[in-house]
Amino acid sequence: MEEPIVVGLDIGTSKICTLVARIENGANLRILGVGVEPSQGIRKGVVIDINSASQSIARSIEKAERTSGYEINSALVSLAGSHVSSMNSRGVVGISGRVIDQEDVLRALDSAQAVAIPHDREIIHVIQRGFLVDGQDGIRQPVGMHGFRLEVEAHIITASASTTENLRKCVSMAGIEVSQFVLSPLASAEAVLSETERTMGAAVVDLGGGTTDLAIYLNGDVWYTNVINIGSYYITTDIAQGLRLPVDVAEEVKLHHGYAVLDEISEEESFNVVPFSAEESAKVLRRDLVNIIEARAEEILSLVHQEIKRSGVSGLLPAGLILTGGGSQLPGMRKLATQVTGLPARIAKPEKMVGLTDQISSPAFSTSVGLLQWAILMSETYQIGSERPGKGKRSEGERTETFASWFKKLLP
Repeated sequence: MEEPIVVGLDIGTSKICTLVARIENGANLRILGVGVEPSQGIRKGVVIDINSASQSIARSIEKAERTSGYEINSALVSLAGSHVSSMNSRGVVGISGRVIDQEDVLRALDSAQAVAIPHDREIIHVIQRGFLVDGQDGIRQPVGMHGFRLEVEAHIITASASTTENLRKCVSMAGIEVSQFVLSPLASAEAVLSETERTMGAAVVDLGGGTTDLAIYLNGDVWYTNVINIGSYYITTDIAQGLRLPVDVAEEVKLHHGYAVLDEISEEESFNVVPFSAEESAKVLRRDLVNIIEARAEEILSLVHQEIKRSGVSGLLPAGLILTGGGSQLPGMRKLATQVTGLPARIAKPEKMVGLTDQISSPAFSTSVGLLQWAILMSETYQIGSERPGKGKRSEGERTETFASWFKKLLP
């Protein structure tokens, strides 16, 4: 049987990344194509210029097609932004005293979706968090059990319908279809979270350019998700304003001299930089730079801490914070995260992949690789994203049938 080809399209504020990979032995990723392009027309996960965004997406896809040798027809696409929200819901179905089967589980999940969703919202994910059979909770797999009443606790993630439609239109204008939208922190978690961390309790914090994405896992399931409307790009703009620098120069200064903890910087350290309207470079104390960085980084991490408290499980996360995303690469960020939240923290990057990995083996590409990991859940049902020339597209009926089969695969 031919090994499936999967495609992930990560659309962020700072970059757009298209990855093409082959799934080997059912679980291993071999990266075949990489297309990274600066993001234009996207801000905080929202399309602000459809033409610019679609052109950036098209250039990223073209690079991935050129390096992989595959024609891309569809992809799993990341989704983030403050328009994303989540809720918890419970679905109940009757069993009539027989053995529970997979259809009963699907009926329970359908029942959990029967909540009042505003007409301008779209359901992106419905994720089971646990089952109850005749009032007995803590059940991970109800199929095969005998009972009269099946309940499911589900985590429902919704997004603005107009925002997702605009993003879908951008991708369509670039010549491909959206197989599925995947919430960015869920994709990142697939790439960086270990099974032990997922079970014990951990918070995945993806520090992106325009947003900071949070996903809390407990007992192996998603417990809470949210997107905070502030990211590491704010640190760059703060530096630009505080030191009176162009934004591109401020980004270089952040990358070469940045640090997140002021107490660890000596009074003597300095560097030279050319400010606005100056012909010669000026000396800048590194503590002045780090003072600007620490203030904004502390604000971002404080917002993360507030969201963790709001989730109600702040005392149940022994594995602590799993920091990823481009912003996590700022030196000192791990230490500052522990200081602000009181939780242990580690910096995580995607692993367990071979092939063209040099460019993407960093925390900045966790969401991109995580989309491919998410696609593995679907891969045994049908081949996603790339079809060889001459192969026909699936009909709507085939899509519905294969989606139903894939949805069953997501269940434990």
